[in-house]
Amino acid sequence: MPKQTSVETRDRNGGHPAGDRHTGREARSRTSQQSPFFAMMSRMKYIERWMLMRSSSSENISEHSLQVGMLAHALAVLHNVRFGGSLDVSKAALIGMYHDASEIITGDMPTPVKYYNREILEAFHGIEDRANRRLLAMLPEDMRPYYEELFFPCSQDAYLWKLVKAADKLSAYIKCIEEAGAGNGEFLSAQQSVRALLAEMELPEVDVFLEEFLPSFGKTLDELNRPTGEDK
Repeated sequence: MPKQTSVETRDRNGGHPAGDRHTGREARSRTSQQSPFFAMMSRMKYIERWMLMRSSSSENISEHSLQVGMLAHALAVLHNVRFGGSLDVSKAALIGMYHDASEIITGDMPTPVKYYNREILEAFHGIEDRANRRLLAMLPEDMRPYYEELFFPCSQDAYLWKLVKAADKLSAYIKCIEEAGAGNGEFLSAQQSVRALLAEMELPEVDVFLEEFLPSFGKTLDELNRPTGEDK
């Protein structure tokens, strides 16, 4: 009987040698433990923001995080196309998406409490750090390196994290504008404070966004849908 060739063996096993097929199955069995990570991430929608403020519409951290991801991506794109940068714009979006993940465990700390004094702020940062490490530990070990830089800043991504922080403030500023547009005076003081914080950051990307994109947030749906010069 003719000896079976390695090619024939691979053909019968879907293009993979029998040894490789068994090795792959063994590797999957070693890593196929259930992980609660993404189930925990889905809990973002239950964490409400602005808990001490009277809001015309509620906002949870899932909604907020998506917007921060979009805004951080936009700021990184502006950095690259307007100011000659070479940032990883996709990473900016991902950091923005996960920037408040720790609040799944800690809840949303009201700003007046969080920034009451340095001791409280430093203590809360320590709590956030432990919460992030707990969430990261929920991932399979082989996936953790891909997420660690989204939860913990590294020196090479320092400017990305600065833009994400700015995006976080922009999201808060947009919320204030929307509340004011709904006739809610509760957010007027917060609007002034957040605008001052944005100015203090002295980021040219933020200045461009405020000039070119922010005014549209005060418009009605009909105004947003009006044809532009390019549409005519």
